[in-house]
Amino acid sequence: MRFQLRDQAGASRSVAYLLMGAGPFMFVTGVILPDNRTITGVSVFAVLTVVLGVGGAICRWRPERVPWVMWLLAPYLGVGLVTALNLATADASTGAQFFYLWPVLYAANFLSRTGNYLVLTLVSAGNAAVVFPVEGANRGLSDWASLTVAMILTAIVVNSLRLRNDRLRDVLETQAYADPLTGVANRRSFDGELARAVVWANRGTEPIALLTIDIDYFKKINDTWGHGVGDMALQSVADALRTVARREDDVVGRLGGDEFVVLLRTDRMGARRAADEIRAAVAKIEDLPSGPPGLSIGVAVLPDHAGTAIELGHASDTALYEAKQAGRGRTAMAHPPTPLPLSG
Repeated sequence: MRFQLRDQAGASRSVAYLLMGAGPFMFVTGVILPDNRTITGVSVFAVLTVVLGVGGAICRWRPERVPWVMWLLAPYLGVGLVTALNLATADASTGAQFFYLWPVLYAANFLSRTGNYLVLTLVSAGNAAVVFPVEGANRGLSDWASLTVAMILTAIVVNSLRLRNDRLRDVLETQAYADPLTGVANRRSFDGELARAVVWANRGTEPIALLTIDIDYFKKINDTWGHGVGDMALQSVADALRTVARREDDVVGRLGGDEFVVLLRTDRMGARRAADEIRAAVAKIEDLPSGPPGLSIGVAVLPDHAGTAIELGHASDTALYEAKQAGRGRTAMAHPPTPLPLSG
């Protein structure tokens, strides 16, 4: 999106620190240091100091009370505030111009590229509105150009660091939630998806199905052909499983070793068809010297076979065990839970 906020928590802290720092600064420069103080001027600066302090405290400890759009508008309001103060005090010094750095850093960290361009444009225009009337054309042009170039370079550096950190975070998130060999969800990620799916299913009327898949005689593949071929077999099976996970909420995971799971928003018939499609997809694998691997599949459906995530996983595991005991290369459906006998 052209205008969006990356990190509201970080943005709120940045605004809070600015306001809480600006309050005392304004009080010192507007009340304590000037020799020609007036009652009106002192009153205005005192009120502004209190307002900024209270605003900073709200942003720091109660950011939820601030309208979301304010975090987007913060750097633009900051540019306007700095420009207004510099104009009011006729201050074109380096110290006064230095405060333009905050909106530039804020935009570079929290806004989109479009937001960055707009903030830089406003900073350049605001600075020009101050330095040219105060310093004149020649001196003003030099100061204006210096500040504009400095702010642009600052934005470029901070943006590049931000993009690098974003890429690093994406890599770390992938490592944390995806199996590095196959790219499907790891156990941690899958358990979270399963828990959310169970909550969703229990709230509504649509079922969910859990397929647990083991590669038959996987140890023999490793021992005969080597672990390289074993890894290829795992990757090929993962690709085959992805073919049945068509919906956005469907999830494929690898729990470890040669054990895979597939979570589908479907009923028993749909789960059975998905198991058949998986076998058909695996049968088409041609690039393995060991040939297409065999699969044993256990299927369980909520609410038919379970009512919780733990029960669903247990039912699917039990069905997988039955498929293996029956000779492997089979699909077994879980059994409905046995009702408890009535007491008395």
